[in-house]
Amino acid sequence: MATGDLTLGVEEEFCIVDARSGALRPCAEAVVPLAKDRLGDQVEAELNRSQVETGTRVCATLAEVRAELERLRRLLREAAAEAGCGVISAGTHPTAVAAEDSGINPSKERYRRLEREFQAVAREQLVNGCHVHVGIADPDLAIDVLDRVRPWLAVVVALAANSPFWAGADSGYASYRTEVWARWPLTGTPERLASRAEYDRLVADLQAVDALSDATFLYWDVRPSARYETLEFRMADAALGVDDAVMVAGLCRALVRTAAADAATGRPPAPLRSELYQAARWRAARYGVEGALVDLADRTTAPAADVVGNLLARLRPALEVDGDWDEVDALVDGALHGGNGAVRQRAALARRGDLDDVLALLLG
Repeated sequence: MATGDLTLGVEEEFCIVDARSGALRPCAEAVVPLAKDRLGDQVEAELNRSQVETGTRVCATLAEVRAELERLRRLLREAAAEAGCGVISAGTHPTAVAAEDSGINPSKERYRRLEREFQAVAREQLVNGCHVHVGIADPDLAIDVLDRVRPWLAVVVALAANSPFWAGADSGYASYRTEVWARWPLTGTPERLASRAEYDRLVADLQAVDALSDATFLYWDVRPSARYETLEFRMADAALGVDDAVMVAGLCRALVRTAAADAATGRPPAPLRSELYQAARWRAARYGVEGALVDLADRTTAPAADVVGNLLARLRPALEVDGDWDEVDALVDGALHGGNGAVRQRAALARRGDLDDVLALLLG
């Protein structure tokens, strides 16, 4: 793969809130049309009436990703302000009780179906993610890359963790969104797929047993996109700031480039049981960058800084190919030593013990 061939796109989910207090507001019906006036099809309603999602254009560089994210956030905030609201970016809203303060958006049959089938699981899914699409035109290569990136996904979960609070209390997790999201079926890290044909057979089998209507209902941490020629990374919390989202995008592209280079050698991916992926994901969600993480390459636990360092060492050649090394290395260092979103949210609470300070941080 040559420099510039791996395109990027980033989707961000936001909570709609009161512009002053930061309290959750189910006002998508007012905000989304105003946002569409500014952003067109780059903004959409989401599952809950208090959510909205933006998506960047296809980008070739991290500089383009950054510029797109800054523009989308600015214009979305302007639209929300016109509706008398604000928006915040966090994996969970710190004080809201989802089933009481929001409600399923009835504008799409997809959302109505999710509520009919999944009931409380759907009504309680007030969580927001940052999804990164990396362009891969070859469908078989996309599956091979998917198989090979799995051992490192949990490390990105830890770096991106930005959801420590749930329903007005500290959850004890850095990424409680990860735990809430896991209530859906077909989440987490998939088993090895080996080929696109095997993936297609799995989708067909799941459809045959009424487990899903189409591949968009696969909620894995990484999946082939059903709409684009991309591999879609879905494991990260919504990013507190643009820097956090750019970091995740850079890491995801480097994972793809590294895995594609490994695939070219013909060596099979390391065999790892699903329980190990689950253990790594849980520990990343629980501790973020403030505890030990699982290093699946060595099948050990180690301080977060060491495991993250191993990830960066593995990805450095790919990051250098794209000219991303200096920026991503600095952003990762900031998350490790300056704190990811979860650390910064808890620091805001610690100043006075008041969640209003957390909401003020998120409102910016």
